[in-house]
Amino acid sequence: MKKFLLVAVGVAALAGSACSKGPECTQEIAAKKAQDMAAALQAAITKDPSKAADLTAKVQAVTTKYQNATTLDEACKAYDEVTAAIKG
Repeated sequence: MKKFLLVAVGVAALAGSACSKGPECTQEIAAKKAQDMAAALQAAITKDPSKAADLTAKVQAVTTKYQNATTLDEACKAYDEVTAAIKG
């Protein structure tokens, strides 16, 4: 569970490091996507703790893909991909 939260924080750092605003994604939208992602992650872990390792791997793959993100659009895409991976 703690590892999941650390991964979620890593993805949240993407939004913080995304310094320029894109036309599609605002800071508010990115914050909402971060909240949605965290809620989906917590729900998935609560529902089936045995899937924690698999979800962690999926989240880490997306985090790695977007680790050099520099725009809010990229951060929003990362949140969308992570949320989709969590929801399966």
